Amino acid sequence: MSWFSIFGFGRRRRELQEEIDDHLRMAVADRTERGETAEAARQAALREFGNVALVQDVTRETWGWTRLERLGQDFRYSLRQMRHSPIFSAAVIGTLGLGIGAATAMFSVVDHVLLRPVAYKDAGRLVTILATSKEANGQYLSPWLDIQEWMRRSQSFQQIALWKRMEGRSFLQVKTDALQIEGVSISPDLFPMLGVKPVLGRAFLSGPPTFAAGRNAGTILLSYPIWQEVFGGDANVLGREVKINDAAYTVVGVMPRGFAFPLGAVQAGQVWVPAQLGKVDEGRVLTAMSYEVIGKLQERETLAAAHAEMTAIQETIAPEYTNPQTREEHSAVKLQRYGDSLVDSDQRKALLALLAASGVLWLIASLNVTNLLLARSTARQREIAMRGALGASQWRLAQQMMVEGLTLSAAAAALGTGMALGALKLLAHELTNELPLPVPATLDTWVLLVLLGLTVVSVLLSMAWPTLLAVRAPIEPMLRQGGLQAGTGRRQHRMRSALVTMEVAMSLTLLVACGLLLRTIYSLQHVPLGFRTDHIIVANLNIPSYRFAGRNMTETLYVPLLERVEHLHGTRAAGLISEVPLGQTYAEKLTLRTNGKAIPTYLKAVSPDVHEVFGLRMAAGRSFDADDTPRSQTVVVVNQAFARLYSPDKHDPTAILGTKLFGSNRDTHAGESAQIIGVLNDERQQTIADPAQPEIDICIPQITPQSMFYESTEGIEMDLAVRTDQPTTEIIPELRGILRHASPELANSTITTMDQIVADSYGSQRLAAHLLEIFGGSALVLSVAGLYGLLAYVVTQWSHEMGVRIALGAQRSNLLWLVMRQAEVMLVTGVAVGICLALIAGRLVRGVLYGVNPHDGWTLAGAIALMMASGSLAAYLPARRAASVNPIEALRAE
Repeated sequence: MSWFSIFGFGRRRRELQEEIDDHLRMAVADRTERGETAEAARQAALREFGNVALVQDVTRETWGWTRLERLGQDFRYSLRQMRHSPIFSAAVIGTLGLGIGAATAMFSVVDHVLLRPVAYKDAGRLVTILATSKEANGQYLSPWLDIQEWMRRSQSFQQIALWKRMEGRSFLQVKTDALQIEGVSISPDLFPMLGVKPVLGRAFLSGPPTFAAGRNAGTILLSYPIWQEVFGGDANVLGREVKINDAAYTVVGVMPRGFAFPLGAVQAGQVWVPAQLGKVDEGRVLTAMSYEVIGKLQERETLAAAHAEMTAIQETIAPEYTNPQTREEHSAVKLQRYGDSLVDSDQRKALLALLAASGVLWLIASLNVTNLLLARSTARQREIAMRGALGASQWRLAQQMMVEGLTLSAAAAALGTGMALGALKLLAHELTNELPLPVPATLDTWVLLVLLGLTVVSVLLSMAWPTLLAVRAPIEPMLRQGGLQAGTGRRQHRMRSALVTMEVAMSLTLLVACGLLLRTIYSLQHVPLGFRTDHIIVANLNIPSYRFAGRNMTETLYVPLLERVEHLHGTRAAGLISEVPLGQTYAEKLTLRTNGKAIPTYLKAVSPDVHEVFGLRMAAGRSFDADDTPRSQTVVVVNQAFARLYSPDKHDPTAILGTKLFGSNRDTHAGESAQIIGVLNDERQQTIADPAQPEIDICIPQITPQSMFYESTEGIEMDLAVRTDQPTTEIIPELRGILRHASPELANSTITTMDQIVADSYGSQRLAAHLLEIFGGSALVLSVAGLYGLLAYVVTQWSHEMGVRIALGAQRSNLLWLVMRQAEVMLVTGVAVGICLALIAGRLVRGVLYGVNPHDGWTLAGAIALMMASGSLAAYLPARRAASVNPIEALRAE
């Protein structure tokens, strides 16, 4: 079949018609010359020629484009049907669009986070390498000396590279301003290993990191967003000098659009500099353990074999550690696919469970549409029978109905696309906070293919059954007055009842899962936090530590800043803390050892007024005050969780008061001590669901450049917490002005409320609850609508029978119960099946539950009650209509 035969059929049809007309004209002229009248000659010529339409059809079939023409006819007929039945079309498109939109949105999330987050060459062979203990308790960064041995001795890896984030916050200095960025130090061979080349300029010159200034010293690679935002996409940026935290670098290249390393929800643009080894990298001290390692396996090498080899190598390296604790922590290695390392197991399970829930909603929508189309095909059986009587084949009738379904599904897909994009934009905040990778509100090729697949499958699922029943129905009974055979009607009624029962079962499953998540949120909201959250504003400070190099940041930045904030109108208290409770900015952890037992401990730097800001209470001793200065005894405050583990008297945690803490696990400051002066009541630190962990608070005024914790607490992260009576809209602009005065970079600090921080800390539970609220509510509406539609149709079909029953003396209450009984049978059957499915679903969402059993009886009972009540209400309306049938009108109509 040529392109001409496809696109030139209009001209060929005209030519065929002209040829037939010429033939008839010649035949009429010939008969007229022989003495026949014009009308008689025309009638005779037509009889002799035969059926003109049949000749046209046979001729067109020989051309090969009849099927395409018929498809066009069916499509135009479908559009006319949609225009003539707008309510039915809107119901089908809206229902199916909801299911497709939910499934598409969730697949887009899963696609970006789980299926293909790593867009590097041979991504399946990329492996992260982390140090761990033999018991696999924790995972740790590695020193250069270990990495060097891995590079030299490993045969399983084609290449091994290292990287680390620049210490503290990084700022790209632009004229009079500074832009916060994410700076990453990498080994020069990293990007070639990932198979990525700059779009402008060159990459770093290959070779391992060196101690001396090498060929790559002082060079920098810019990310595409930085190149566009800061330099306007200027190709002459190569060779230009830029400053990162006052350190000068020369731009040698620009990385491609969309490239990022390390992967993650990066809020700022990235830059990369070559890793430069220093004096600290000559040993295996704690400060040298700062590198993350990524390797590329040899072709056909398995992860298990590589793990066995690396474990054997590390066992020979571990004895080189002089510190017993760090020797134990680096006695083994942990290998993990790089893509798997980006998402933890709980997030993976939650996303897959939500994807399954969206699939259930899509299936419910498809079943509901199938029910609608079954009713529609029943109403059109006389029309379909008439087409069959006129010669249409079963395949021709099936094609027409399938094209109608495809047209409706295409419209539903367009609606679903808009709903999916809207949902991604609406949930952008939750997705950004709770997922490790960004999820853009766009549909890429994979998602569009899934959308196309859902559309086609929806057509097959929704139209196959109604089409099969319609085209296989006997023609003669359908053409008789009365239309539908009793057996056919009963069979279709049973089919539709089964579909509604399945909808009820799946809807109950989603309602139970939603109820469990809502119970989880309720439980989390009623967990005692141990601190106040009302009227507290928190500013996460973008501290430009490079501006304060060589100076005491406490004296030059923190103390003056607090004094200005405390004088703001409406400020009741203000304080600084390295991380507010439930914050997700910076958590410093150290490990103390006593009596042979290791105690992992949170370390926080706080100003004396922080306890007043958050309403923190002391269980024993005192908090920090103005007398705690750099010249006084170094003091700390611990929480009850720490006291219970560390107190010399296990029956009296307050006996810890006065105890001296000697340094930390840091090799270089083992002799410094601090006295415990107070025990703080426990509060939730990282998540609401986890109990309080041991914590040590150190006093910011006592932190000097000579203190052991200065480098880890000053200039990295700091939160400013302000308790105020003023509305946030009034105090935030004033607060930004004070921050700008302290340092221009601080004006861009993220400012939020403590209530919002607590809300964000609900994590994946809140995101899952929001989505399941939508899925469960939509499923309930669809199943109830399906039940109502079925019973309303039944009442319409049975109006004659009900009229007869009333005329023979039946009570209207009996007719009401007749319809309600059918509804209750479907509801009870669906609930019974749904209970089994809900018990399975409870096990799937167990990982995101808190304070509620996955088989919680109250939640199950509540979902059942809601399902039964909604279904009974939906059934009552058509049942009441059945009971109010006028027997005279029903019999007259029949």
